[in-house]
Amino acid sequence: MFTIDIILKSTSVSLSVQRKLEADAETVYQQVMDAIRASQPQILQLTCEKNPEKKVAVLSSEISAVVVSQKSGASATGRSPGFVTLTAAE
Repeated sequence: MFTIDIILKSTSVSLSVQRKLEADAETVYQQVMDAIRASQPQILQLTCEKNPEKKVAVLSSEISAVVVSQKSGASATGRSPGFVTLTAAE
């Protein structure tokens, strides 16, 4: 299973959808990249293959990053790869 995480500007919340095949995940990644590159903001609508009832719509001008990662049952920790969470020391 491949997860496509969309990181939004001004928020720590990420939106994610999943695809079973790597080629399908790459297609979604390219759709998001094309929406980011577009000169006019547009609404990007995505669905999830793992949970078909899950739907997401986001304004392309609010996207700051997109990450594609492969999730396996043994290594799925609920954290997005490539992003670090820091806490302040007292």
